[in-house]
Amino acid sequence: MYKHEDQKINLYTDEGQRMFLRVRDHVKALLAEAGAVRMDKAMQGARGGDSWDMLACVDRMVELGELIEIKQDNPAGQHRIFTRYE
Repeated sequence: MYKHEDQKINLYTDEGQRMFLRVRDHVKALLAEAGAVRMDKAMQGARGGDSWDMLACVDRMVELGELIEIKQDNPAGQHRIFTRYE
């Protein structure tokens, strides 16, 4: 089961940082176009890799205050929705 606290350590490797930057740039482009982004679309910005690492990239953006998650009643992980932090 995915746990952000356990997974985010992978983001501190060279490849993890590269993945984070790819995902962040992709998410920012999607937000500029639509104003919100669903997790499955955000993860496409990683261009492959471990699914949990991709989830960790988006959750890290939330931790950093770059995104906020729109609250939903128990969505599937890939259907979580995010928008800009304002």
